[in-house]
Amino acid sequence: MQIHTKRVRKRVTIIGGGLAGAEAAYQTAKSGMDVDLYEMRPQVMTEAHGGDSLAEMVCSNSLGSEEITSASGLLKREMKMLDSFFLRSAEKARVPAGSSLAVDRLQLAANITAELESMPGIRIIRQEIREIPVADMPLIIASGPLTSPAFAQALSGLTMRKNLYFFDATCPLIRAESIDFSKLFAACRYDKGEADFLNIPLDQVQYESLVKSMVEAEPEQARDFEKEIFFDACLPLEEIARRGPQSLAFGPLKPVGLVDPRSQRRPHAVVQLRQDDLKKNFFQLVGFQTRLKHGDQKRIFRTLPGLENAEFERFGRMHRNTYINAPLIINQFSQCKKNSRIYFAGQISGVEGYVESVASGLLCGLFASREKPCNPLPETTAIGSLLAYIANAGWQDFRPSKFTFGLLADSGVECCDKKRKKELKAERACEALEQWIKKFAI
Repeated sequence: MQIHTKRVRKRVTIIGGGLAGAEAAYQTAKSGMDVDLYEMRPQVMTEAHGGDSLAEMVCSNSLGSEEITSASGLLKREMKMLDSFFLRSAEKARVPAGSSLAVDRLQLAANITAELESMPGIRIIRQEIREIPVADMPLIIASGPLTSPAFAQALSGLTMRKNLYFFDATCPLIRAESIDFSKLFAACRYDKGEADFLNIPLDQVQYESLVKSMVEAEPEQARDFEKEIFFDACLPLEEIARRGPQSLAFGPLKPVGLVDPRSQRRPHAVVQLRQDDLKKNFFQLVGFQTRLKHGDQKRIFRTLPGLENAEFERFGRMHRNTYINAPLIINQFSQCKKNSRIYFAGQISGVEGYVESVASGLLCGLFASREKPCNPLPETTAIGSLLAYIANAGWQDFRPSKFTFGLLADSGVECCDKKRKKELKAERACEALEQWIKKFAI
């Protein structure tokens, strides 16, 4: 299959100014298109956003590992090869996080907003879209997981399918001035990079007390008519705890690669805090997505050593994430099967994760701005395999997907060592992407 574009001046409409929409706006404007970028905030706010900036990350401030042998590392490497605007902006707002790329969320959003506002050809319109525009020119739907109810209903009318959803939760933010740093130690797992994480060591008694408190606390409930559906990659901490007494110790509180410098021993469990902003005013409880009631969050998390007097800038909270049943609706170009001028980008399309969403927006921007024949990305690449998966997965029980090395098409790499095998697959992916870029003059 091929799509047909040519670089001529035309107009594209993008619905949603989140991570995917912002990246798509940059890519289409860079190609010479006029861009109408619609963002409903601040006219209509969401359950999770705190402001009206574009590309605001609402949950974690981490964009994952930069190591090429990690899924997020390979994905980011490919995105840099494709000139990702978001990743360049992220570098300017990065905060220490070991081998991972983490950012000052608010600074990043402010920088991206300012750059897109000043970019020739981009018009940012602060207005909620409640109906699908007539698509006589390319339309990129990047309304995100927090799509408004009115537009979600319009999407159902377009696709003739019921939208899918799952519940997600955010992590608490703690004011630095309220933390007793003398009870924490700074370190990264296995001493990789600088000591960019603050660690609260827990012995078995402290850990079991934390688990018991979380399991017994009362969570916020979904609305009566909504079934509670969770996605494993975004599971609230208390739901993990309910799966077994040691689930957290082998999950987000795992102590591997860390040694308490006071006892010279590995703790039973570790709670990690990561810097959330460039000025170090706030720290995020890593992996602590929670939907516990605010009073319970304050009570329980203040039992952790060093957080006895913690002041919360933001409590964790639950929100509903909407997405389409991608295998029934889109192809490998993220185009709507019923109307090839319509593209779906970001988490609404069925990808999961910040980096995956940006990658999706990047490719939609490239595809929508071209009218010469262009083949899909090779499935030996991270982005190509992800787009192929969401377009061709089983629709009966479709769930959002992150990129994993398991999605890559067989590249003939044979190696016993797992890390070396990933290195070879990553090299093969980058080579395939480079050839694709050259072939189609991307």
